[in-house]
Amino acid sequence: MRIGIDGRYIQDHFPGIGRYTHNLIQALAKAAPEDSFVLLHNPGVVNTRYDLETLRVPNTEVVAVDFPTFSLTEQYRLPSFIHHLGLDLFHSPYYIKPYLLPCPSVVTIYDLIPRLYPQYISPWARGIFEVAIRLATVTSRLVISVSQSAKEDLVRLLGVPPSKVWVTPLGVDAQFHPVNEKAVLNLRQKYDLSEGYILYLGINKPHKNLVRLVKAFAKVKTGRKLVLAGKEDPRYREVHEVVKQLGLQERVVFLGQVPEDDLPALYSGATLFVFPSLYEGFGLPLLEAMACGAPVVCSSTSSLPEIAGRAAVMVDPLDVSQLARALKRVLGDSNLRVSMREEGLKQAARFSWERTAKETLAVYRQVLSR
Repeated sequence: MRIGIDGRYIQDHFPGIGRYTHNLIQALAKAAPEDSFVLLHNPGVVNTRYDLETLRVPNTEVVAVDFPTFSLTEQYRLPSFIHHLGLDLFHSPYYIKPYLLPCPSVVTIYDLIPRLYPQYISPWARGIFEVAIRLATVTSRLVISVSQSAKEDLVRLLGVPPSKVWVTPLGVDAQFHPVNEKAVLNLRQKYDLSEGYILYLGINKPHKNLVRLVKAFAKVKTGRKLVLAGKEDPRYREVHEVVKQLGLQERVVFLGQVPEDDLPALYSGATLFVFPSLYEGFGLPLLEAMACGAPVVCSSTSSLPEIAGRAAVMVDPLDVSQLARALKRVLGDSNLRVSMREEGLKQAARFSWERTAKETLAVYRQVLSR
């Protein structure tokens, strides 16, 4: 097989999709040395996270293109470019894709947040999403979903036939494992963090449910601090306002975006990782936290029970009091934290990019066998 993969989303603006694409093609090249892979990449985008030179192995080409994403240019120029590459199949890791391709295609769809939470985006953006997501599912031979929950949403909300959606869960990078005390201490000194913090990692969009998290934390009598890490969208400032209203400025730390290399120590140093999202197509930070040995409290919604298994304490994300009780329970019981850590490490070990690659290859072969 000669497989093309759209690597234009390997850029800082798409951290989750970029990680998926980078790790997937790396694992595909190892899992299928007899096949060849072509990664399309735009060198003009900002990419400080991933070294694409590491992908230049014997069965993988990294090909530069200057077609920007979300453009008419990609719709009329990229199909011709793909034709000249002689691809058997093209894989788009995002639903905004070239739709009229000269070869069969598959698309990865992570979630339907714009459909489920339309109040958080503009009517114009919702309209674009509805058109693009339907075009993606109709023009692709098969659709890859990252969780059973997300597949059910595609079937229920968009009417995609169940047989057209294949579930291939994401993996966890090898760098995510428990680190030693020295590494944690260095991390704490770098960011001026006190010992035993409670950690959230992710963006600050409304469906991440950070306002309820802060309100729940306010009910917990503890000397530990709540650390909110991850990229901040300036459109959503409500959590900052709630922290001020509740007088929690000294107890809540806004860490902002943290470099990839610091994340294992950040997870490892947490007494507790909390992930109260209203909805997740997969929830990669949850998996990473477990892989680093952090006990987890998370929502009982969408894909999170699939990811956490029996390792996490799960709560109704709309119930502030229930979330507060869960935080108190885990923080107050060291034996429980030890057992949660052990169970979390076992659960995280079930997810790997090798598994993701093998299951993705099965999707490719199914398409090309038709």
